[in-house]
This record gives sequence, C-alpha cells and structure tokens, in this order.
Amino acid sequence: MDLSKLKTYSLKKRKSKVNLGEFAKVCRKGGSFREFYDSLPKILAAENLHKVTDAIVQAAKAKKQVIFMAGAHVIKCGLNSLVIDLIKRKVIKCVVLNGAGIIHDFEIAYAGFTSEDVGEAIKNGSFGMAKETAEFINGAIKEGNRKGFGVGRSIGEAIKKNNLLHKDLSIIYNCLKYNVPVCVQVAIGTDIVHQHPSCDGAAVGEASLRDFHQFIGQVAKLEKGVLLNFGSAVILPEVFLKALTVARNLGYKVKDFTTANFDMIYHYRPQQNVVYRPTQGTGKGYYIVGHHEIMLPLLARLVIEKL
Repeated sequence: MDLSKLKTYSLKKRKSKVNLGEFAKVCRKGGSFREFYDSLPKILAAENLHKVTDAIVQAAKAKKQVIFMAGAHVIKCGLNSLVIDLIKRKVIKCVVLNGAGIIHDFEIAYAGFTSEDVGEAIKNGSFGMAKETAEFINGAIKEGNRKGFGVGRSIGEAIKKNNLLHKDLSIIYNCLKYNVPVCVQVAIGTDIVHQHPSCDGAAVGEASLRDFHQFIGQVAKLEKGVLLNFGSAVILPEVFLKALTVARNLGYKVKDFTTANFDMIYHYRPQQNVVYRPTQGTGKGYYIVGHHEIMLPLLARLVIEKL
C-alpha cells in the first residue's frame, strides 16, 4: 500500500460533533444552582437532560399534560417529597404507579418506613406478611371499588379517612388533595397484598381496569405535553403503549409530545414503548441512565429553576 496517495482535507472544513461552546464550565465555590445548571455540558446525556427539562417547563407554562409514571423503587429511594412538590406546583398533572407503588406509599404514610429485607424474610416464609399493609390496601380497594373508584382513588380516600400519621408524605394522598388523577396498574400475583386472604381479585381487577380507562383519558391529552417514566421496566411501558393506541384509535390527536425514560440501567421495553415507538415521526424521546436518588432530585430542581 502506498500511503503517500491518501486523500486528505483541512480540519477547519470538517464537520465535528463537539466544540468549545458546548463544554462544561467551571462553577465558582458557593455559586447558585442556576450557575451549576448553566455549567453542564451541552453534550450527550447532559444535553438530553436540558431538552427534557425545557419540554417539561414549556408544558407546565402552557398548562399542557405532564404525566409521571414511576416504579416502586422511586418511592423506596425517599423521593416522595419531590414528586409531591411538583404536584403542588401544578407541573405533574397525572401520576401512574404499579401495584408495588401503592404498598410503599401506604407504608410511608402509615408507619414512616418501608422496604423489608426480602432475602432474609423469604427464608422462613414471612416475606410480605405484614398484616396492616394487606388489610388496609385490600380493604381500601374493595370499599372503593363498590363506590366506583379506581385503585388510586380508593387508596387515597382510605388514607384521608384514616388520617394516617404521615399522610402528607404520601404521593397518592396528595394526588387526591390536589385533584391529580393517580392511576394504578396492578399485575395480579406481583404484590405482597395478593398473598393474603383479604385480597379480592375481582375488586382489584375491576378497579385497576377503571384506572386504565382513566389513564387512556389522560394520554388522550398528551399533545404538546410530556410523559416521564422513572424506573418501571415492564408494566407501565406496556400499559402506556396500549393507552396511547386506544386514544388514537378513538380519534384523539396525540402527537408532538416528549417522552423520557429514566432508569439505572438500559432496558429494551422502555426504550421501545416509551422512547421510540410512541414518538416516531411525531415527537421526541429520550433515555437517560442514572440512579433515581440522583436523577430525580436533579431534574426536579432544574425544572423549578427554569420555571
């Protein structure tokens, strides 16, 4: 090979992906959070975080839909207060949880603690056998279902009725208080309350289906809004995809919206059902990897700063 015949070009004419204007800036000691925000590089995940923040802020200012879907780990990471704050600020307009989410949310409201040692408890069959958790949740769903409530409102009404000690740190209670729909999508057999004789499968199924119908109505209003998914790898991405297709099938214009999936690792299903498929040709989807206990406080603060 005669390398002297290689064709070259000037670096100055080359299109490059990174330039100095996108570099991170050094923050001064004692500087403001806004200075920190502005110091982030406008590259890769940091740039995507900027874009997701801007989409949420724009939706909030325009009074458009912002849906917050979350797996139970978000609650177990001690992040309820941040979600509640965004509800109070009228940023989050709909909350979607799985069945485990209502368990941890109730235990926080009732006892001020949650999350048992599964590895230890599974050895002697005591895993998930907390009496108060099962009786409260299963009883609330049965009572609420008789009144025509979904799972979310059933739990919220029960927390309010029983005036639980730490109710102000319950996402579900605050959704009820501030008139924000909370949709709970239950998969039978996945939650500890299903192990107990107090569980009424018919009531759980009917109430959760009612929440699914409510969720469809919320997704139908997603035009120019934002859907966030924190930490649900299977159930909520699947439910969202079905809710979206039903809304579109019924004639609702659900286009030009932003989705963002936040999780600790990359998962196939959220990438397809939250980030890619719903927004293809009509919106923007982002996948940001990071621990919830870092990413959610960061995102919440960025939104508040820009609002």
